[in-house]
Amino acid sequence: MDNPAPRPTRKNALVRVATFALIVLPIVIMANLAIWAAFNQPHDAEAWTGEIVGFSYSPYQRGQDPTKGIHPTRDQIASDLKLLSGSVQAIRTYSVIRGLEDIPDLAASDGLSVAVGAWIDTDKVRNDQEIANLIKLAPKRNVVRVLVGNEALLRNDLPVEELIAYIRTVKKSVWKPVSTAEPPHIWLKNPELVSAVDYIGVQILPYWEGIPVNQAVDAVFDRLDELHRKYPDKPIVITEVGWPSRGKIIPRKPYPGIPEAELSSEAVPSLVNQATFMREFLNRAKDADLTYYVMEAFDQPWKASEEGAAGSYWGIYNADRQPKFPMKGSISEAPQWRMWASIAAGLALVFAVAFMMIRQHVKTAGVVIFTIVTQVAASALAWAGLSVTGLYLSSVDTVVWTFLFAAQGLLLIVLLAEAIEFVEVIWTRHGERHFAPFEPTEGYPENKVSIHVPIHNEPPEMVRDTLIALSKLDYPNFEVLVLDNNTVDPAVWQPVRETCAQLGSRFRFFHLENWPGFKAGALNYGLKMTAEDADIIAVIDSDYQVEPNWLRTMVPYFAKEDIGFVQSPQDYRDRHESTFKNMCYWEYAGFFHIGMVQRNYFNAVIQHGTMTLVRKSALQKVGAWAEWCICEDAELGIKLYREGYDSVYINHSFGRGITPDTLAGYIGQRFRWAYGAVQIVKHHWRSLAPWARKGGLTSAQRYYFLAGWLPWFADGLALLFTITSIGLSIFALSQPKMVQLPVAAFLIPTIGSFVFKFVRSLWLYAVRVKDCSFIESLGAGVAALGLTHTVAKAMLNGMVTSGKPFFRTPKCEDKPPLAAALIQVREEAVMLTALWGLSLAFLLNENFADSLSRLWVAVLLVQSVPYAAAVLLSFINVMPSLFNRKKDATEGALSPAE
Repeated sequence: MDNPAPRPTRKNALVRVATFALIVLPIVIMANLAIWAAFNQPHDAEAWTGEIVGFSYSPYQRGQDPTKGIHPTRDQIASDLKLLSGSVQAIRTYSVIRGLEDIPDLAASDGLSVAVGAWIDTDKVRNDQEIANLIKLAPKRNVVRVLVGNEALLRNDLPVEELIAYIRTVKKSVWKPVSTAEPPHIWLKNPELVSAVDYIGVQILPYWEGIPVNQAVDAVFDRLDELHRKYPDKPIVITEVGWPSRGKIIPRKPYPGIPEAELSSEAVPSLVNQATFMREFLNRAKDADLTYYVMEAFDQPWKASEEGAAGSYWGIYNADRQPKFPMKGSISEAPQWRMWASIAAGLALVFAVAFMMIRQHVKTAGVVIFTIVTQVAASALAWAGLSVTGLYLSSVDTVVWTFLFAAQGLLLIVLLAEAIEFVEVIWTRHGERHFAPFEPTEGYPENKVSIHVPIHNEPPEMVRDTLIALSKLDYPNFEVLVLDNNTVDPAVWQPVRETCAQLGSRFRFFHLENWPGFKAGALNYGLKMTAEDADIIAVIDSDYQVEPNWLRTMVPYFAKEDIGFVQSPQDYRDRHESTFKNMCYWEYAGFFHIGMVQRNYFNAVIQHGTMTLVRKSALQKVGAWAEWCICEDAELGIKLYREGYDSVYINHSFGRGITPDTLAGYIGQRFRWAYGAVQIVKHHWRSLAPWARKGGLTSAQRYYFLAGWLPWFADGLALLFTITSIGLSIFALSQPKMVQLPVAAFLIPTIGSFVFKFVRSLWLYAVRVKDCSFIESLGAGVAALGLTHTVAKAMLNGMVTSGKPFFRTPKCEDKPPLAAALIQVREEAVMLTALWGLSLAFLLNENFADSLSRLWVAVLLVQSVPYAAAVLLSFINVMPSLFNRKKDATEGALSPAE
């Protein structure tokens, strides 16, 4: 063991902390706040200081909904009108039943004029009731005009002839001006309707036309000019005009009078755009002496189910009766951004300072990088939170957003854990725990080693090579126990028994039939059969060919009495056989050369069940191998740590096995590892919990075991995220006007996380996996991504079950045919098809031609990357056999007939 690198003295540590707190932290925090400020620049627009001519007024408040029979009280309406009376001359209503018939009288007491409207739709009974009440209310002094219906023709609720009949019925009894409210194109193509009314009540809402806000007011006046030109003698009243503060971006659309080249942006609903539109319109409307009703006085949350995401946000006041923006001065899209930015910066500050205090071995550059990552992560979460403020969430929305925020929080914790590993690997003062193989100058250690080789249905030729390599060990005092676990076919296990007999008395063979406990059960049997004088148990897999110096250079570490186990990495000898195996090889290498080396500095390595040596007395003390767990090796390591034993990890290959021949084997192996990790966490939770004070594990061991498995838990969470995005996408495509895609909740957990992990992986491989080329590190990344769905399933399965069967990693299997290539990744192929299909559907759907929808497509495509990697890996796996079959078929076709 190397001498430990000197730790910073207390004085130096205090100086470092002070320097960091006084110089680095303020710079990073100020940079973060500057970015927040840059994205939240106040917007200047022409001020409006006059009185508004009119508001469209719907009196419904939070939790009220006319479609569900929940209506406002008379007192609530009176309170609304009193609030509006200081800023508006008149209001316009939509219905005169269910308590809304009281509005004219209540408005009169506040000096407000009223344009009374009757709702007309397909319900003729209701229509008659509305018309009757409208006729009764029209004579009131403050009623200045009457509206029969609102966009009834636009909704195709009735033919124009029926609407005209209703209008004529009202005109027979009412001397006030009578009309209906429709958008411009309805009036332009129905001159008979124009003839039937006293004035044109026109709804001009450029947002729905996809007109950019900077051209929207011009579009309003263009529409008015068009109507004046066609109907020069008919008065025009704008019955609705406005812009929503939230909702779906409307894609660019051609518009009469505006060249398509000038449609430079989209109709974006936002608070700044709403305020900008309203200020400009009000000033121009005053100059033009227009009669208008702003759409609308108060936000109406219930309209989301009728008009889509934007329907709730047309109000000048929000649903709580608070003004949404000032009519003069600068306008901010998110006035609360300073609070959210401060919370993000403060939360990140706590993490950064804690990291620096605990990880004093990390160099200053690493601390700065971690501080930047924490600021970005906290700001991302705060930004997602800010995006929800002001939304009127239904119960379903609340459940969805609660899940999304909880998932984002957990994913950001994983991101921070990976950032910690990243900065520790790159910017750590190394040398505190570094082990190398012993090089004895004379003699051998006295310890007797019992080598256990568990096998199950393994190719006898492969096992024979493993045993022959063991027979050549440069170590005098060892025995080999071959533990055949439930192999049924005698033709498979009997040749192995014969090989043991040929190799001499130190090789003993045990055939176990109907033996419980899988691999752990066989190893526990071997522990009972171990020679009495053996004090070290070694375990290797059936495919491993060890080097002669393995025991001679590893056993000396057991001279230190508290050493519980000595571990060296798994390695493989067949990576040159195919591209698939090469990718798998380097994917494995990342764990052993990066993660295990880093964990070794904190005495927290994961024990794996091959190339491992365990002190027999320690193994017996902790209860031997766990037969309830399919990862009995990693579980044993935790038990040994709990009992206070130390470990040694030597990053040197002493034996090499065989990588799985098929993707199915590779996937199955990773499923077992991931499922076993969940079993271990559930079983040892009281010892692994960060707040645990008992259980024998150090804080570093608890952290590294949990942090090491967190990315796998994150894969399970990412699968839920992907399923959620698929569900939201299907719903959005089926109801394009009803859904506002929650892009803010997905950008960082998907695109941001993917980019960070991609850069992190390549950087770590370049630093720690020295013999791996850039192309090979990319291949390793593809292999790891291809396992994402498998790991996710294993983690989610492990959370709800506890008895998955042991999965043996297949060895030396034939390559599968092309059909099998798809079958072994059929779930991934289905997910890939779904994500790509939905992406294409969004790209082809004109309702989603906006920039926000394009970002959503990017989210879907990034989510598809692991599934594409799995399918690609499957085809890479079968390509050699596929080409060989084609070659054989060609040669067979060319050979002469017999």
